[in-house]
Amino acid sequence: MTLDWTFRELRGDRVTLDPLRPDDLDDLAAMQGDPEVCRYLLYEARSRDKVAEILERDAAATRLAAKGDYLQPAIRSASGEFLGTMYFELHSVEDRTAEIGWILAPRAQGHGYATEAARLLLSLAFDELGLHRVYAELDPRNTGSVRICERLGMRHEGHFVEQMWLKGEWTDTGHYALLEREWQAAQGASG
Repeated sequence: MTLDWTFRELRGDRVTLDPLRPDDLDDLAAMQGDPEVCRYLLYEARSRDKVAEILERDAAATRLAAKGDYLQPAIRSASGEFLGTMYFELHSVEDRTAEIGWILAPRAQGHGYATEAARLLLSLAFDELGLHRVYAELDPRNTGSVRICERLGMRHEGHFVEQMWLKGEWTDTGHYALLEREWQAAQGASG
């Protein structure tokens, strides 16, 4: 399989995914600097300077062609308001596998924005890129993310007990996944 895709805006009914830009710094720093938002993430709340570094790096990540290539687009409302970010990384081109994730600003949580944004990326993954499998790994205590996985039709494949030492405690990891054929069957049933 050959893959070479450059990011372009993805538009849904209520959200748009587009590349991060310099004027997202305040919103991104507020989100990634919030200890509660970062509670279940692999990193602690970040300083504004660290977020500025990451914004520059992630804004430049616009191509999917090889293992490790990733996108970290902004999730924006129909009016252009910054709501959060998505994460999409090619895990294997040969196995046609990618990882998906999301982070939402507290004011945007609980409104279905992450689910809609994730559906845009799943459509990209399966309908355009021809991937076979997309998975999400998360802390099972993050019930909001668990519900998003379930709404997306992702299968709960595993619960790894005390898999990693993180932020001063042993934490579990939940693994969810969706196959291309499952995505296509769900789209046919809802269409």
